[in-house]
Amino acid sequence: MTVKLKVNGRLREIDSNNDMRRLLDILRIDLGLTGVKEGCGEGECGACSVLLDGKLVNSCLVPISQVNGSEVLTPEGLAETVEGKILAESFTECHGAQCGFCTPGMMMASAALLRTNPNPDEQEIREGLAGNICRCTGYDKIVDSVQMASERITAGKGRDA
Repeated sequence: MTVKLKVNGRLREIDSNNDMRRLLDILRIDLGLTGVKEGCGEGECGACSVLLDGKLVNSCLVPISQVNGSEVLTPEGLAETVEGKILAESFTECHGAQCGFCTPGMMMASAALLRTNPNPDEQEIREGLAGNICRCTGYDKIVDSVQMASERITAGKGRDA
């Protein structure tokens, strides 16, 4: 089985003899995109979050057979965008990361939220991040990071904007 998909703007062809192979494994093993993390492998922690056709998904739950013709944005691809750079600046300035394991998933969830709701309030941010677990920071600094990013994105004030 050959699957064609666009990953971070680049067309990729993946050959697999197992149509139930996880998108997470394709991204990490076949394509070397290790910003996507495996935490629980059950869709509970959000560490493996990516945008699939613009929607936030847990890549550990998506079989390769469901992604043919799709577009995937990973943490590496997000980092190349203006919004990704603003999110990274905001997470750094607000101390929204400690060990960093959850950060790529948190940033993907944040980007998904800000694309649909550019000016979320605190409760909307917390709801947008609800599928992601952080065991280090608690969530206040992460929420602060998303609020700062929202303000900067809507004002066009990122360093690289």
